[in-house]
Amino acid sequence: MPADSSAPGGEAISFEKALEELETLVSRMEDGKLPLEESLEAYQRGTELIKLCQAKLTAAQARVAILEGEALRDFKPDRNG
Repeated sequence: MPADSSAPGGEAISFEKALEELETLVSRMEDGKLPLEESLEAYQRGTELIKLCQAKLTAAQARVAILEGEALRDFKPDRNG
């Protein structure tokens, strides 16, 4: 089971949930109170979450490029409604 695409229980994880979990892990690691083995596990999970977030951002960029016909332009809201 690739952990980089799922939550600890095996279900798919959203970008927002992955980022939230990553922030929690970083906070716990910065406290410096985790035992060595837990720190290593947290670091490993953090790298998996970073890869997941990067993949989701790359996919989102690709979708935007397709929607914009490969030519990004300034956002100009429609003032007529």
